[in-house]
Amino acid sequence: MEREHLLLIDGMALLFRSFYATAPRWMVNSRGVPTNAVYGVVKHIEAATNILRPTHVVCCWDMGSTTFRTEWFPDYKANRGEPPHELIPQFDLAKEAVAMLGIPNIGVLSAEADDCIGSFVKQYREHMQISIITGDRDLFQLLSEHVTVYLLAKGIGNYEAYTLERFIQEKGIQPQQLIDVKALMGDPSDNYPGVRGIGEKQAFKLIQQYGSIEGVLGNLANLTKAQQQKITTHLDLLHLSRKLAAIHCDIPIQLELEEAKWHDERKRFAEVLEAIR
Repeated sequence: MEREHLLLIDGMALLFRSFYATAPRWMVNSRGVPTNAVYGVVKHIEAATNILRPTHVVCCWDMGSTTFRTEWFPDYKANRGEPPHELIPQFDLAKEAVAMLGIPNIGVLSAEADDCIGSFVKQYREHMQISIITGDRDLFQLLSEHVTVYLLAKGIGNYEAYTLERFIQEKGIQPQQLIDVKALMGDPSDNYPGVRGIGEKQAFKLIQQYGSIEGVLGNLANLTKAQQQKITTHLDLLHLSRKLAAIHCDIPIQLELEEAKWHDERKRFAEVLEAIR
């Protein structure tokens, strides 16, 4: 029996990608609200559902800048400025458009969209095929035999498809080991430090060789003196960065799978685009 296919959409990634792809050519609706990003979200979803042919679709969102990660580390993502003025009213409008397409909008206070996506993956990966549309490589840690990550590429409907096999072949580690790599190297985009002085290349090499943070710490004597000093000096930041890097897959989500069933009516996309004008 063929598996049902759940498409998980990173709404934040689609919205920001669509906004910056068309700025500063603002589209404005009859109420004077910019709609360029919303238009892009709808077109992206139309392309994704047409290409991937899911049986179920869910769109996940962040719910503000305060999360459990900012409680652990107040500077988490503190390097990011406020969204552009023209984008702010499009957050709610995008969710309205997604709902009009018959797709549930999911967001949980204090969690990020990634955590919601991870929680769906954990719940359904054993009996569904899962595709994730995103621009965030952190979601590679969710890859498995039945989970594929489609990274947004230039243009609508263009993706870099990452399967478990491709990831292992390219990176030389298992998806879950990406958390420990990020713990070592940090993430300038999310503004957590990792171990200062250890970059991406070193981080991958250490996890490829020793398997985990515990493996690295258990083999400190085999590392260079410089590496030993960096890791021991920044041990607290290493463990904190590991917590920050991990997608949390136990977020309570109130959704019956039947609510996410996809009814593929192509005319609905044109109707939604007309409604937001």
